[in-house]
Amino acid sequence: QVQPAESGGGLVQAGDSLRLSCAVSGRTSNSYWMGWFRQAPGKEREFVAAMSWRVDLTYYADSVKGRFAISKDNAKNTVYLQMNSLKPEDTAVYYCATGPYCSAYGCYAVEGRYDYWGQGTQVTVSS
Repeated sequence: QVQPAESGGGLVQAGDSLRLSCAVSGRTSNSYWMGWFRQAPGKEREFVAAMSWRVDLTYYADSVKGRFAISKDNAKNTVYLQMNSLKPEDTAVYYCATGPYCSAYGCYAVEGRYDYWGQGTQVTVSS
């Protein structure tokens, strides 16, 4: 059973940095994409960032581009999300997920393409 598990959330002030981790146990050869999504109160879950386990491909939502960075440690089956210059609008529950290969442009940003999800970690940014 593939099981992602997020950690690293917390309460920070605007302008601070935070690094989230996502350790994936039971990862199989079918796991290709690793994505970060977030859900703010009263809003739908949205794509944040994604990367491939196998090649150096990374993608970001426009709202976080230049501030967030996704990275991986294949040996540890762990993906990170470094979040800098945090804003109050970044407040949300952050989820990591892993999914199989897909080639359609932008498929890495589609929730339905991911089949294993973590429980989420709360990030709160105060102004």
